Amino acid sequence: MVRELIAILRGVAPHEAVAIAEALILSGITKIEVPLNSPNAYESIESLANRYSGEAIIGAGTVLKKNEVTSVCNAGGRMIVSPNVNVDVIKETKKLKMISYPGGFTATECFGAIDSGSDGIKLFPAFLLGVDGFKALRAVLPPSLSTYAVGGVEPNNFADWLASGVTGFGLGNYLYKVGDTVSSVGKKAKKIVSAYDDASNEIT
Repeated sequence: MVRELIAILRGVAPHEAVAIAEALILSGITKIEVPLNSPNAYESIESLANRYSGEAIIGAGTVLKKNEVTSVCNAGGRMIVSPNVNVDVIKETKKLKMISYPGGFTATECFGAIDSGSDGIKLFPAFLLGVDGFKALRAVLPPSLSTYAVGGVEPNNFADWLASGVTGFGLGNYLYKVGDTVSSVGKKAKKIVSAYDDASNEIT
């Protein structure tokens, strides 16, 4: 099963990134982003890409500028996630043959991202949009578009979101907070994966 889960390691430091990523991958989460406002983010991305590029998609979050896309690519990242729709960021991402997930909340933002070539949409902040809001948005979006709910989404509401047509989820604070041990992240990751699998089976 391909689990559409993105781990958001905001605040992770290079010395712990590899061990935490290993725990995530062993649990079944194979999309990992290091937000660029984390300490020495490019160093963490490079370490993860060097170690796990064959097992996971490694990328960056909170990517706001075109030159940051280039830096992520040079560090070995393959995925660019943003909180907003920046046409220059999306186009540079696709020019470098990377995966583009800009943040969108409205139909205008989502279609602007699609028209610029994005691979999917990060629905952010998802808790404000809500399942009902997303259902209305999903009705007008291309059926094949990947959508990830990010922000305030937890395992106990995975089923509602998946039933509404969302592709997957990005998990930040629920999965990893600064100071968490590898063991605690691994336990939370297993709980998330189990909830995702149960929710997926429930709607199929």
